[in-house]
Amino acid sequence: MTTNTLPAAAAGTWKLGSFEVNRLGFGAMRLMSTSDGGIRARETSLAVLRRAVELGVNHFDTAAFYFDGPRSANELLNTALAPYDDLVITTKVGPGRDFEGTFYTARPEQLRAQVEQNLRELGLDHLDVVNYRIGQALDRGTGSLADGFGVLAELREQGLIRELGISNVGPEHLTEALEIAPVVCVQNQYGLTARREDDELVRMCAERGIAFVPFFAVASGTGEDARVAEVARRHDATPAQVRLAWTLHQGPHVLAIPGTGDVGHLEQNVAAAALELTAEDLRTLG
Repeated sequence: MTTNTLPAAAAGTWKLGSFEVNRLGFGAMRLMSTSDGGIRARETSLAVLRRAVELGVNHFDTAAFYFDGPRSANELLNTALAPYDDLVITTKVGPGRDFEGTFYTARPEQLRAQVEQNLRELGLDHLDVVNYRIGQALDRGTGSLADGFGVLAELREQGLIRELGISNVGPEHLTEALEIAPVVCVQNQYGLTARREDDELVRMCAERGIAFVPFFAVASGTGEDARVAEVARRHDATPAQVRLAWTLHQGPHVLAIPGTGDVGHLEQNVAAAALELTAEDLRTLG
C-alpha cells in the first residue's frame, strides 16, 4: 500500500511550510497515562506510535512538558519512531514544568533552553516545527508575543528550528507574529462545541495559507451532544469520529491531532479521515 492510500491520508494533505503532512495527525499528550490516572504500560504507548505510522500518520505533536511519572512523550517518540523517516515532529515551548510537575511560563531568555531540551529528548539536531504557546493550560494568551517569538525567529535563523507556529492566541497575535517571521500553523483549543469564537481565526488562517490545528477537538465540551449522536448513527460511526470529521470539514487547511494511548481508539480516530459528512449532517450539527 502506497503512502497516499493509507487511512490517515484519506482527508488529504497540507503543508506546514516546507513539510507536507496528512491532515489527520497524532497528539502525544495522552500517551503516558491511563484514563483512571495510572501510568500506561510503556510497550502499549510504543505500540500506539508504531501503529500510527503504519496507518499513514506522519505528523506528531508533542512537548517536553508532556510527562507523567516515569513516562515522557518525547522519549516515547524517540524510542518508537527515530530516526523519523518522512515524519514531521511538532513541539511547543513557552509552558514548562519543574521537577515537581508544576507549570511555569518561560521568559524569552529561557526559550532557547526549552528548544534544546526538546532536541535532546527527541534526539534531533533541529526541530521541524515549534509552536510558541502563550498563556497556560487553556487560558487564552494576552499581551504581546513579540519578545518570545522574536527569540524563536532567531533560533530559526540559526538552524535549530525549521518552521514556527503560535498557540493559545487571538487574531491580533497572528498579525503581530507575521511581522516577525513566517507562521506555518496556529494551534488553539477548538471544536464543534468549544471556542467557536475562533471561527474568525480559522478564516484568517485560510486566507493566509496557514494551518489551523485544533487541540481537544474531541474532548471539548461536556457530555455528548444529541446532534452528534444522531449523525454518528447515520454513518455507523462513533461520536468522536463525527467530531473529528466536522473539524476536518472546516477547511483544507484545518488539521486534526487526536491523541490516545489505546491502539483501538487510534484506529477509530484515523478512520475518521475518510468520514464524509453530508450537507444534511452539517445542518444537523449546526
